[in-house]
Formats: sequence, C-alpha cells, structure tokens
Amino acid sequence: MSYIGIDVGTGSARAGVFNASGDLLGAGSCAIRTYRPRAHHAQQASAEIWAAVCASVRAALKASGLEASAIRGLGFDATCSLVVSDARLGPVSVDPEGAPGQDVMLWMDHRALGDAEEINAIGGAPLAHVGGRISPEMELPKLRWMKRELPGQWAEAAHFWDLPDWLVHRATGDLTRSLCSTVCKWTYLGHKGTAGEGWDDAFLANIGLEELSRDDHAAIGASLASPGAPCGGLSERAAEELGLAPGTPVAASVIDAYAGALGTLGLGLEGDAGIDRRLAVIAGTSTCHIALSREAIFVPGVWGPYFGAALPEFWALEGGQSAAGALMDAVIARHAASVPLAEKAARRGTRVATLIEEHLAGMGEETALLTRDRHIQPDFHGNRSPLAEPWRQGGVSGLTLEGGLDDLALDYLATVQALAYGSRHIIEAMRAKGAQIDTLVMSGGLAANALYLREHADATGCRVLVPEGREPVLLGSAMLGAVAAGDGADLPAMMAAMSGGYSEIHPRGGRIAAFHDRKYRVMRRMQDDHAAYRTIMEE
Repeated sequence: MSYIGIDVGTGSARAGVFNASGDLLGAGSCAIRTYRPRAHHAQQASAEIWAAVCASVRAALKASGLEASAIRGLGFDATCSLVVSDARLGPVSVDPEGAPGQDVMLWMDHRALGDAEEINAIGGAPLAHVGGRISPEMELPKLRWMKRELPGQWAEAAHFWDLPDWLVHRATGDLTRSLCSTVCKWTYLGHKGTAGEGWDDAFLANIGLEELSRDDHAAIGASLASPGAPCGGLSERAAEELGLAPGTPVAASVIDAYAGALGTLGLGLEGDAGIDRRLAVIAGTSTCHIALSREAIFVPGVWGPYFGAALPEFWALEGGQSAAGALMDAVIARHAASVPLAEKAARRGTRVATLIEEHLAGMGEETALLTRDRHIQPDFHGNRSPLAEPWRQGGVSGLTLEGGLDDLALDYLATVQALAYGSRHIIEAMRAKGAQIDTLVMSGGLAANALYLREHADATGCRVLVPEGREPVLLGSAMLGAVAAGDGADLPAMMAAMSGGYSEIHPRGGRIAAFHDRKYRVMRRMQDDHAAYRTIMEE
C-alpha cells in the first residue's frame, strides 16, 4: 500500500510517495514563480501551481518505481494563500493592474494590513479564536481589500478558496472545504459543526463582507470536512495530468504547517497519549508553532483555539514567526561579506549558511556564547505571535566597523538565536494559559539545520525531537491520503504507524542556559524599545 503526499510551499511544489510504514519511496519538486507588482504584494498563478504539482507528482512516481495503480490515496497541503475563481471556476486576477492568471494572493502578501487593523477595531466573537487580533495573512482582510480596491474583479468572483482546498477541488471537482483552512484562516468556528453552522454572519456583515453569507456561504464553503476525510476521487482530467489512476481517493486537505505537525507529533507515541505536551515547530521560510489540547485554551496573540483543525476532538493553538528561513537569508544577503562567500559556496557546491556555520565552529570554544555583544530583534516582517503586531520591524544591536566574515557569522548566529527566543516567547505565552509544553518536534527545511535545532533546545529548555524519516511535511499529507483510502482507522492511528524513528537533542543547561536567559531579556527589551521609537515618531 502506497500513498502520495503533495506539499505546495511558497517557492515550490513537492510530492512524495510513501509506503504504509512511512518510508519515502520517491520524491519530486518543481519551482513556482512569485510576482511582486508592488510593495507588500505577493502573487502567484493557480495554473502555474497546478503545473508544478503535476510535474512533481510525475517525478515522485517515477523515482518510486511504482505504477500508478499502486497509489491508494493522496493528500494535499499548501500555504494558506487566497485563490479567487469566477462562476465557471476560472481564474480571477488579484493583481492591481489586472494581470491575467495571477489569481493567488500569497499568505505573505501584506497589502491588507490596514483592513486587518480595521477589522480588529470593529471586533467580533470570532476574533477570540485568533488570539484577539486577525492577521493580514488571513483571508478576510484580503477579501475586504479586494472588494474595495478591485471592484471589477470582485464582481467577477464567485468562489474564494484557501489554496489547499483549491487543490482538492482542482483534483476532484469537489467543493468541500477543510476544517483546517476554514477554521484557521477564515474565522469559521469548527466546534459548531461541519454543515456551515460555524460561519458568523453578523461578523461578516459588520466587517463589510455580507456577500459571503449568500447562498448558504457557497462562495467560501457550505460543506466542510475534517482533515483526511474523503473528498471524492481524481477526475479523469486531473488523473491524466498527474499520471495517476482516475478515482484515486483524495483527502480533505491541511495547511502546510499542519501537515508538518501530523508528520511529527506522533513520534514515539502510541495513539494520542501525551500529544498535548508537544509543540510542533514547522520551520521553513516562516515558522508555525502548533500545540494540541483536549480543552480550549485562549492565548492572547496566539491563533486559536481551533477545533478540529488537525485532529478530531482536539483544539489547536498556532503561534508563528512571519520570517524564519527568510530572515536568515535576508541577514546574510545584506552583508558585504556574503558576496565572496556566495562565490566560494558555488565552487564547493554547498550553501552559504553551511560555510558560515563552519566558520563559527572555529571562532571560539563555545559557539553559543560568541554573541554576547551582538543582538537581533527578529521582527523584520512583523510579529505574528504572541505580540500579533504585523507593523513591527527588526533591529540589530552591537555593530562595529568590522565587515568581514567574523562579523557576518555573528549576525547569522544572533539571528538563529533570536528565532529561538521568539519560539520561547510563544511557549511562555501558551504556558501562562495552561499549556503543558516540554517537547519540541521539528519539521520543515530548518529541521536539517543543526545550529537552529541546538539553539532551540538551549534557549527554550525543551527537549527537541528530530524525525529520522525524510520529508515529514510530505509524510503528513500522505497520512491524509491513507485515511481517505480507508487504510487506517483515523489520523492518530496513521501517525503512530507511519511516523518512524527520531533523534533527541536535550538542553545543556548551566552557563549556556544562563547566557540565553540574559539574551532573551535583551531581545524582549529591544522589542519594547522599537515600539517606543515608533510611538515617538508618530508624535
């Protein structure tokens, strides 16, 4: 029995073929172009996304050596980006100039920052389930912006999708939406059921989006399903494009971070016992921090509690950082020493970050302690949580006239540590409201970065579990496919069966913990100071 997991990230689509034990049999990927017509705009084209999905699935199947008939089910995950379709399910441009085909507003698109602030000022009961403040990364601020700024395209639009749900629709023709997307990014209240009862029509009307309530919420989701529930089979058209068999079961989707959570939260667990002591850290371009609990926990500045977004009968809390890997890349790119280092990396066939980490290892007896005088305030792309202030910007303290590789290495290390302090801030906020987190389970691209993992263990005081299996995000989506195919009782059963082995990293304590305690205080002080600077400049 084999399954395919499909992950659509910010820059690429990826696919993996897994067996029933969770072993990766073959993988493929294909890049996706991002369009940036203006500041704070980030757009893609659904047709290009689907083409990348098809190319990655075909490559994964070929690499696995399996026939299409061997695939019993498939699952999709994707970024929480907005896709807009017309009545014929064709693309509606979200571009300010109407560029054809660009029908996707990426999650990282911040054009609706003002709309998010206005929605928060209006208020409403659903906001309690997004930490008290809606984010411009969510869909309703984006739709509000579109209605005002693009009235022609708004009038043309008939369907609004989260990208994971659009992918399921494109594969099957089904209109069902996943609880994961609708609860996490659309303010649907999952604990009220899956037949549309969770939409708050008064809230939609108050924020100026009353049209979304028409026809039993047909434009945004009249029928919903739990992740992994079957949403039909591959259509003839989609099957031919993907190189798979028509009718292959397709599961209700999840947001990409939740696929990483599904692929890792079950490490070493039997069923779901103890899962509520774990925090899934899905670290790539951005980072999501997902915790599950059997009771609703409300944490200011942290998204959730979301009922049924990951597992039935569990509530999810979702923290996050809007820039993680993207921040590390930006800090490297802005430094003059990165140019010759990039040339050296190209000659060696490795990453610039790898060379920096090698250099750090030779700079002192204990690498972590090198940044005593170099501090990063990491909110370069706003603070997603727990401050929930997307207007925030970053800062660097401790600069000198030095401009060589030592200086770049300090910037890089201080950035990695600052990201770990951001995770610590989120954990502290969750614990303050009753969460019992003592373990981090890692996935995403940064799960392969040993420095990032070690600094997270030391800075947070939590043990860190790192899956031995490759591609845990893809694995999480493949688990959805297994459930949709009827090959497992439920998602917890498939998590136990397919998660595989793992390694552990334990915090070192002692003087290293004390050092991180001090630097964490500095980072929090820098956040306060930067907010004060903004207040002064607004006087």
